[in-house]
Amino acid sequence: MTADDHIVFIVDDDERIREALGELLASHGMHAVAFESACDYVKADKPDRPACLILDIELPDINGLELQRQIADGDHPPIVFITGHGDIPSSVRAIKRGAVDFLTKPFSDDDLMAAIQAAIAQDRAKKAGRAELDMLRRHYLDLTPREREVLPLVVSGLLNKQAAAELGISEVTLQIHRRNVMQKMAAASLADLVRIAEKLEIPITHSRRVGGN
Repeated sequence: MTADDHIVFIVDDDERIREALGELLASHGMHAVAFESACDYVKADKPDRPACLILDIELPDINGLELQRQIADGDHPPIVFITGHGDIPSSVRAIKRGAVDFLTKPFSDDDLMAAIQAAIAQDRAKKAGRAELDMLRRHYLDLTPREREVLPLVVSGLLNKQAAAELGISEVTLQIHRRNVMQKMAAASLADLVRIAEKLEIPITHSRRVGGN
């Protein structure tokens, strides 16, 4: 992990904590940006790279748990809570809402770094998945209207002659469309195309009819 392929956001109103966390992260080759309030964090421009949000519970403008609730539907990094006023109900609520960890001060450097690295790995995987989905959607848009009709029939398991009959075209024409679909969607196999269709949430309205005409 290099300092330019991730970012750690720190939101804590205690300047000493912000400085200590910044120094700890720097010693591990990690890039951090600190804020003293939730408002400052929300307003800040954030680079599109894997990230982690270290968030204090008690802040001057808004409770950390409330901030977690407010940004839950947005594109925010995984949260690691730190607090000097932890309690079981708060920690349970934070974890249920997706926080990676809930650390009570004083916590060990090892525990914090493990939580941060887990959060960044989680965010990296999420961004990779989103990038793959964006690519698949672009591939799907490259299909012709007829190829978009062929795709769900193919992944449903219909034989070529069954799919051709469904569309009122010849089996040879169906095979051409099927080949084009495989190429344009960059599918290495039928199983791969099925996986792609599932990711794109393409409705499958047919099932294979053994012995169909």
